[in-house]
Amino acid sequence: MEKLKKQNIDKEVGKSVILCQLIIFFHKSLIMTGFLGEFEATLDAKGRFLLPAGFKKQLPEQDEAKFVINRGFEKCLALYPIKNWEPLFERISTLNDFDPKVREFRRYFLNGAIMIEPDSAGRILIPANLKIHAGLEKDIVLVAAVNKLEIWDSNKYKQLFDSFSPEAFSGLANEVMAGGIKLDA
Repeated sequence: MEKLKKQNIDKEVGKSVILCQLIIFFHKSLIMTGFLGEFEATLDAKGRFLLPAGFKKQLPEQDEAKFVINRGFEKCLALYPIKNWEPLFERISTLNDFDPKVREFRRYFLNGAIMIEPDSAGRILIPANLKIHAGLEKDIVLVAAVNKLEIWDSNKYKQLFDSFSPEAFSGLANEVMAGGIKLDA
């Protein structure tokens, strides 16, 4: 009888664990906004652009209003929906402030980052210092980068891909993906 009770308890614990895993999985999928696609846009004389409809459709309605824009890792800008920026900022804020590399990283990554909202016409203004950093002229390309968008000068983006051979891409894919895809973040 005691053994039967233990088996039932083990089954209930197992069901609870599976239920918790499912809740966490679906909660994470609702929290993360992922993007797909590549769209062209044009900067007006004041440095504003309209977020392409293809990306607007991928944003949950409540997230269309606030973004954080900062320097990207290459000569581009990163545009984060506020919901995707907050966990990243939280993680950065817990890094060891006594480590010189952490301070250097924070300076480069966070300095220049600014919260922005589309104006009444739906245009997003790129701050002048960030526009200069990325070398943005008139024609830009917005590119999906999982949880953010990258903003590139159209000519620089084209050069990036013109200089990268299919063989080099295949080698990079093999190197990066050789470990397999991890499902947990």
